[in-house]
Amino acid sequence: MRLNTKLLGATFIAACVILLGGCGAINAQNPAQGYKPVNATPDEAGTPLMLKGYDVVSYFVANKDALGSPQFKTDYKGIVFYFSSAENKALFDKEPTKYLPEFGGYCANGIVYGIPWGGDGNTWKIIDGKVYIFGGQGSKDAFLIDEKNNLELAKKYWKEEVEGNNSFWQRTKRSTFARVPHYKSGAELAKAVEEAKAKGVLPKF
Repeated sequence: MRLNTKLLGATFIAACVILLGGCGAINAQNPAQGYKPVNATPDEAGTPLMLKGYDVVSYFVANKDALGSPQFKTDYKGIVFYFSSAENKALFDKEPTKYLPEFGGYCANGIVYGIPWGGDGNTWKIIDGKVYIFGGQGSKDAFLIDEKNNLELAKKYWKEEVEGNNSFWQRTKRSTFARVPHYKSGAELAKAVEEAKAKGVLPKF
């Protein structure tokens, strides 16, 4: 019987990713209560903390990113959210789904490629009343080159592949042995961003 070395290699990589990621990170991103995967990390008690403590309400009410405080926190489906004020916590508690970041808080540009990876609470954009998180300004710029098409692709891959599935397995699959047809490397995306800036499609600063 001929072994599929490509598949074996991919399986080995997936196993290594899980082992290196650690059980804490795996559990934080893939909680058991149905809201998964999410861009969460274990807090001091081992509970999944959303977006490293950034206040998801602040984007909407103050048009800025702000770190929250353990003084104002809420547990939503096994994920802890920090807020910068009691008022923001109350708003979230009243209508949590209004303030939840799209794509579980992962970098929206990563989801364009079916990869739940990254996402910084201080790099974001509100589109049609929803907040989208990015893994740094470079990722945001790459997404904005063709915002409409990239948003459609991200919604497609989130709905068809990522939502409800294990983030580590999905990340390994789509970043190694089963890349999407339109996949671009980090270097290719950086080049596209520079070209877009040169053409005036994106601001240079």
